[in-house]
Amino acid sequence: MSNFATVLRRAVLLAVALPLLGQVRPDWHHVGNAAVELGLADLATGPVDRIWYSSDGSTLRIRTGLGRSLETTDFDSWQSNVDGLVPAVPQATARLLPEVGAQVRTTVRDAQRVYAFGKFVYRSEDGGRHWENTTGDRLGSIVGDGLRDLAVSPVNPAEIAVAGGAGVFRSLDGGRSWHGLNDSLPNLPGPRLLSVPSGPNGPRIELAGGLVLEWVAGERRAWTVAPDDDVRFENLLRQALSKEFGVEVTAVVVRGNIVYAGDANGRLSVSSDGLRTWMHSTDPRRGRVNAIWVDATDWRIALAAFASRPGLTLEPLTVMHSINGGSAWDAVSTNLPPASVNGVTADRASNAVYLATAAGVYAGSLDLGVFGALPRWSAVPGLPVARVSDVRLDGGQTQLWAALEGLGLYTTLAPHRLTDPRVVSAADLLARAAAPGKLLSVMGTQFDSASASGQNVPVLHSGDSKTEIQIPFNVTGTSLALSVTGPQGRRDLPAIPLQAVSPAIMEELGTPLLQDADREVMLDSSHPARSHMRVRIMAEGLGSVRPEWPAGVPSPADNLPQVIAPVTAYIDRQPVEVLRAVLWPGFTGVYLVEIEVPATLQYGMAELYLQVGGQESNRVRVYIEP
Repeated sequence: MSNFATVLRRAVLLAVALPLLGQVRPDWHHVGNAAVELGLADLATGPVDRIWYSSDGSTLRIRTGLGRSLETTDFDSWQSNVDGLVPAVPQATARLLPEVGAQVRTTVRDAQRVYAFGKFVYRSEDGGRHWENTTGDRLGSIVGDGLRDLAVSPVNPAEIAVAGGAGVFRSLDGGRSWHGLNDSLPNLPGPRLLSVPSGPNGPRIELAGGLVLEWVAGERRAWTVAPDDDVRFENLLRQALSKEFGVEVTAVVVRGNIVYAGDANGRLSVSSDGLRTWMHSTDPRRGRVNAIWVDATDWRIALAAFASRPGLTLEPLTVMHSINGGSAWDAVSTNLPPASVNGVTADRASNAVYLATAAGVYAGSLDLGVFGALPRWSAVPGLPVARVSDVRLDGGQTQLWAALEGLGLYTTLAPHRLTDPRVVSAADLLARAAAPGKLLSVMGTQFDSASASGQNVPVLHSGDSKTEIQIPFNVTGTSLALSVTGPQGRRDLPAIPLQAVSPAIMEELGTPLLQDADREVMLDSSHPARSHMRVRIMAEGLGSVRPEWPAGVPSPADNLPQVIAPVTAYIDRQPVEVLRAVLWPGFTGVYLVEIEVPATLQYGMAELYLQVGGQESNRVRVYIEP
């Protein structure tokens, strides 16, 4: 089939599939929450502007920086504050202020106890003559910076709560100790998706102000601060271009000597000679440029996302498309709702485009290589109702990731895979070579039977959007062409490389499946590996075993078949002892590699990977403590 015919076929299939998105509900998974570890008294989240107690003290209510009115009655979970009424700011004074500009809050039941807040939270037991700093330490405030409000319980003068740039913190002893109320507070402000899981790295986001956070595999409680030189460089470049252009530059993309820039006035600028000269494109209907996507293989192909401009009589331009490096842009906003588009991502091979908008995620099919295309956009259902601040596809163009304001990250199978199935490793959903005994996931299709080179390929699980198979142990050759048969009939899938081994450590949403061999519990940050501990690694793709074992059959409970290829394990690139490499008892297609953690390793987070028959696996993170 010619390249043109292939592209046309995919475009037709996607055009047929997109209207069905309302009928097919994607299976979204919540990967990263809204809590952040900043080294404060407890976990933090985004800014909260106001805080107050109900008249009986049983309910704490807040107004977040995102404009949401929330309340808690158990001081753990949060719900919407139905009336949404925000009381006036309490007015109170004290004889002296603990710092210039501090605001004062008095108590109902104790006239001598007074609180104040500014950079820190203060308590006075004598009406404000003397003050005690309750939140200061040598590094700053233990409840974060930018304090904006403080509330005192009307029934207990020792119970106070403070709101600020890091969320909500509460004290039950007049400020002597603090704990956060941010674990389940949906208040993560508009994250920009920097990257999705890759190797040992978890997904990374950027918050306003350039704070870069990572959701570390195995650490399921909160986001952690992550250094990112690329973000620092990008922010410096935006600042320099803002000064040069005389207007705030809001988005930049760099591809070698090619630089795309967008500004607050909706202008798109492109330099193809390393910032020496610029080509500018403007349109009065455009709002602020929120994001730019540039094809990784052809810098001339680009998409730009804009904020909507309310009140315009002409059609607003919220998505623009170029095929000639920014010399010209055409509007591709047809049938989108009148909402700002905050992020854009695309798969050039399938012409699938995804948008992050204030009204949710939208999918469309756009021939990225030609001008004049008029895509039809369809909402991708299944997400909570929230402003979507960014979208991104993974490296295999298989998983779609969305960042939701207030809530964090969600991921699902990319909807275009429903019409353009992709064969990936079952371990981490990335494209890898097949191997004897390997587990593969066919994303985007359901079938009952499969074959390759005249052999039956066992189907282990068949779902609406993913089918899992195991390659027979006796396959030979350098490539594998799969044929599948399901409700829609027979289908031939593109051939994939075939190797003797194709090792991968199994993961679940970025968390490696590692087990303490003695206690038989999974390892993570709360149960780390320790010196001399025996650790079981759940893997697949390690190739042939001895004695031979049939594919599609769970391995035996004893006399386990052993991996034939040599297996080496590495922690922080240092080899560690492999005690055994066998099929995992009772599982189908899963291998067990058992290692012993040496005592000479540095403690903390380490990188783990396997080398089997000269082929390296994916790299994952493991926690190690004394």
